[in-house]
Amino acid sequence: MGEVVRFAELTSPEVGAWIERGALALVPIGQVEEHGPHLPVNTDLVIAERTAGAAAALVHPDPPVLVLPGVWSGYSASIMQQWPGTIRLRTRVLADMVHDIVASLIGMGLRKVVLLNAHGHHPALLEMVAREIGDETGVAVAVVDVARMAADAVKAHRKSPPGGCIHGCEFETSLMLHFGERVLMDRAPTDARFTYQSENVPGDGFSGSKRAFWSTWAIEPTRSGVYGEPTLATAETGRLIFESMVGNVAGFLQEYGRHENGGPR
Repeated sequence: MGEVVRFAELTSPEVGAWIERGALALVPIGQVEEHGPHLPVNTDLVIAERTAGAAAALVHPDPPVLVLPGVWSGYSASIMQQWPGTIRLRTRVLADMVHDIVASLIGMGLRKVVLLNAHGHHPALLEMVAREIGDETGVAVAVVDVARMAADAVKAHRKSPPGGCIHGCEFETSLMLHFGERVLMDRAPTDARFTYQSENVPGDGFSGSKRAFWSTWAIEPTRSGVYGEPTLATAETGRLIFESMVGNVAGFLQEYGRHENGGPR
């Protein structure tokens, strides 16, 4: 495994040297929000940063990867503020913030930028920002979602039925157990599985894709702020999912890194 080069720990001349080598900037994006009575509110951020570091270590220096500090706040549905711990930005504020971070990276000469997302409310917003940046600069920014990269492993190793892997669930709890983070399993809710299912809503994102956007939070209430079955989580499940997810992210970084994303400097 290669080293993890952390952008924020470099001097300005060192950043410049990596730019000259054609480095790829990897921006982890999470969220600080409630994750039920058993998981810390920084769960999404931890998953984003752990995945970014591990994937960068697998591929660096081919391509060379600069790991940015994690974006720790973003958009969460306002209903999530019923439970303490959620710090939410308005959708446009998040989009503008990520836009300006990426524009700054491109402005200093970086031509390859990947946004690594670990929060369920973000993909459409981040894809919009990537399109805007592409139109403005000619740089094709990529958006990678950890859940999509983990999907095959979750399907293979999950113990919960459909509706068991949404929020504060078997998926996230297993990862946090694998990381050795503070997880209060004795407080994990036992009655939080999302039970609504139809041809259009398959239970959870690992069971199939929704045919239309329809917020989970609007379909079925939750008493705990959790949707899923965290009591079925294990560190071993987390390890298996994480290894597959990181391998898939690393594979994408190598694929993306081979392409020129040029426009005028």
